Amino acid sequence: MTGFEMPIAVFLLINLIATLLRAARGPTAADRMLAALLFGTTGVGILVLMGAAGVAAALVDVALVLALLAAITGVAFARRAWIREGDDDARNA
Repeated sequence: MTGFEMPIAVFLLINLIATLLRAARGPTAADRMLAALLFGTTGVGILVLMGAAGVAAALVDVALVLALLAAITGVAFARRAWIREGDDDARNA
């Protein structure tokens, strides 16, 4: 490995902290959900970099599970928002 994995992982960790602050202050639920998806993506990147750096090869498997959970969470939020929006249209008619 080139040795740049850990400094990049630290940079992503700082990005993760900024994302947590944004998720806490998000004005709408959609903003918070986008921050949560960014949180999941950044977490996957950190885990893959740490796995590539040789910390533990199993971290790549954990990263794959986290990526799957983040995708499922995004789909669940979109479905819930879509249904709620459809219910509002039915009430206004």
